Amino acid sequence: MSWPALYTQLVGANRHATSLGKIWLSVLFIFRVMVLVVAAESVWGDEQSDFTCNTLQPGCENVCYDQFFPVSHIRLWCLQLVFVSTPTLLVAMYVAYRNHRDKRKLLQVCALFYYDYGKVILETLKKRRLPIAGALWWTYACSLVFRLLFEAGFMYALYVVYDGFQMPRLVQCDQWPCPNLVDCFISRPTEKTIFTVFMATTSSICMVLNMAELVYLVIKAVSSHFKYFLFCSMSRIMFYKLFVERKKWGQLQFPMSTKQADHKKAVM
Repeated sequence: MSWPALYTQLVGANRHATSLGKIWLSVLFIFRVMVLVVAAESVWGDEQSDFTCNTLQPGCENVCYDQFFPVSHIRLWCLQLVFVSTPTLLVAMYVAYRNHRDKRKLLQVCALFYYDYGKVILETLKKRRLPIAGALWWTYACSLVFRLLFEAGFMYALYVVYDGFQMPRLVQCDQWPCPNLVDCFISRPTEKTIFTVFMATTSSICMVLNMAELVYLVIKAVSSHFKYFLFCSMSRIMFYKLFVERKKWGQLQFPMSTKQADHKKAVM
């Protein structure tokens, strides 16, 4: 799947997201995908070709490069973006399932008698925005949790694999078949350090947005349940007061069942 195709899928799913979710998508594609495609790939294009060591031993440079760069920054970031974007596709799958279910029910009702009107409703069904409640709330919340886990996991992996976010100018290697301790030099270390810090910063911003959105969803759900509980409690109290008042003045009359009516007639 290409980046434009992924963007199209995420935009379709993000139509049902909150404002924070829309901001997250903008940060993801403008400050991460665009920078990765336009600038970062050119910076790391000479990563292995310009990795030089002060030795002529065949195979030494390749072994040292593999030791200090087990995974390319570009490939790791691409893998991170794919994993981070995948949970949002779960929301898109659930929305597609809801639309398909509602479409099937609608066709059963109006396919025979209201064909033209049914087509209009189907078009409206495709463009509607589902409220984040019920099963969609759980799907969306789980997608946010998985986003946070993937972001944190890849940032930790980047920090551990490369021993921090700063790119060194000189590394020393003593792996076989190197004859002794050799010095190896990395091309454009300052520029690569800047890009690494920038990508780590944008990843942290995305994590903050995901955490804020998750907290917002939890607070909104708790507030909604509290309002519903308060409404039910007030309704019960008002009904009880009305019941007491009408009983007090003798205005509350319950309809008699058939057996009670027959018994009353027999007594009379």
